[in-house]
Amino acid sequence: MLRRLYDWTMHLAGHRRALLALAVISFAESSIFPIPPDVLLIPMILAARQRAWLIATVCTAASVVGGVFGYAIGALLFDTLGQPIVEFYGYLDRYQEFRAGYEEWGAWIVAGAGFTPFPYKVITITSGVMQLDFAVFMLASVVSRGARFFLVAALLWYFGPPIRTFIERYLAQLTLLFFVLLFGGFVALRYLV
Repeated sequence: MLRRLYDWTMHLAGHRRALLALAVISFAESSIFPIPPDVLLIPMILAARQRAWLIATVCTAASVVGGVFGYAIGALLFDTLGQPIVEFYGYLDRYQEFRAGYEEWGAWIVAGAGFTPFPYKVITITSGVMQLDFAVFMLASVVSRGARFFLVAALLWYFGPPIRTFIERYLAQLTLLFFVLLFGGFVALRYLV
């Protein structure tokens, strides 16, 4: 079953509307959706290495625009929409403590979260709630999201066929590792941060 899902994803990655699907997922991940765009970004680049830079550009742009939507949720709709999302990720109970640190380190927090697998939507919404300077938010988002997605694109472009062979050989183990890391990130977010 896992092999069929992988083959389907690789087929989807080569589809003429794959960039649109990636843009939608990247946008949603930055504001409300829990699954990172890498699940489509990676197979898309592996399926079409010559388009790696275009794919990374679309992913970055959609992610930043989604971050603006997350910022708006925090700034305008925190009570009705933002709070349940932040609460879902277990961050509401440490809100005041986080707020003090956010005022001082907001740009670095956005940049760090934008580059790592940390749930970026928590940061975009929080940036709106905290009224982080919008220009600072945008600059940190563009730099960090761009660095993350272009780094993935560069590695896959450079190491393409061997990486694809490795992924196909160890698909089950890599899938398990991905979900362990994703779940571990949520646990760490809930209990450590």
